[in-house]
Amino acid sequence: MKQAIYSSRTADKFVVRLPDGMRERIADVARQHHRSMNSEIIARLEQSMLQEGALDDELGISLDSPELSLHERELLQRFRQLSRRQQNALVALIAHDAEMAAGNDD
Repeated sequence: MKQAIYSSRTADKFVVRLPDGMRERIADVARQHHRSMNSEIIARLEQSMLQEGALDDELGISLDSPELSLHERELLQRFRQLSRRQQNALVALIAHDAEMAAGNDD
């Protein structure tokens, strides 16, 4: 799966209208996970889409693809051996780390 690593300056932006109270609930949950609201929303969307199978096409990369380095092949192979829950947790951790790194660049 391709992980979106981006700068807040270059990321696509999309305005979302939230029902009353949802913004505060997202902020509370994000604080509990030590993430920004943006990172929390992205992690939850990715997790939901992975569970639904909407991102599975990106996981269809063959291990013998010439586009992959040796390290990428090993990572992909190990990632595919993880349970769906473990994959989601790893993706969320990477997204959080990328968000933290992007925040340090500002």
